[in-house]
Amino acid sequence: MPSLSPPALAIAALRSALFALVFYTFSPMFIALAALLSYLSRRAMTAVCMAWAHFHRLCVRFLLGQRIVVEGAVPQGAVLIACKHEAMFEAIDIVCIFDRAMIAAKKELVDIPVFGRAANIYGIVSVERGAGRKAIRTIQAAGLQAKAQQRAICLFPEGTRVPHGESPPVKAGFAALYAVLDMPVVPIAVDSGCLSPRGSFIKRSGTITYRLGEIIPPGLPRAEAELRVHAAINALNA
Repeated sequence: MPSLSPPALAIAALRSALFALVFYTFSPMFIALAALLSYLSRRAMTAVCMAWAHFHRLCVRFLLGQRIVVEGAVPQGAVLIACKHEAMFEAIDIVCIFDRAMIAAKKELVDIPVFGRAANIYGIVSVERGAGRKAIRTIQAAGLQAKAQQRAICLFPEGTRVPHGESPPVKAGFAALYAVLDMPVVPIAVDSGCLSPRGSFIKRSGTITYRLGEIIPPGLPRAEAELRVHAAINALNA
């Protein structure tokens, strides 16, 4: 990744600070409202969660100067989304593309007070790293629930955020979910790590691209499904 000139770095730092100020100031309001509505109306609570994701996208677009492009047709309904994970960006933004998608996330996020209650009711799937078969059974149960509700479920098959350009192997959770759901898979490559690298406060302006790969049908042998998903989600690495 080319380094920024001092003036460009100063602008990026200012944009990043403004983003942090606005997004992290107003996010607790969305979360508190969602938690309150979770006692009254699941539909209203879900609407607030969706509004928060769209608020995040607006902050990304107009404060950070990051334009978002989606390449490929977006299927609706019950599908398994296998998405590359390079930044916090797609973990929030994916529901702007797939309405009400359930998302598999690390357990630590769902354990956050107030946020955790709203997340559980919305459909954030708590995945405990290192829990082995227990974690896989949790993901499978959540996937079946999403399928019954005609919702998409999003999994980050490499298991965690990875720097742009790296392509670790697909974790076992993908194959376990693919086998039990009997649903088509939408593999998605995303290059958010180019602009928002993990561990860096500075976020650059530019274009974040989602590239939806060819839909992978259910019922393939595990090795073939994993190979096709791995290739598709890493299509933007170059």
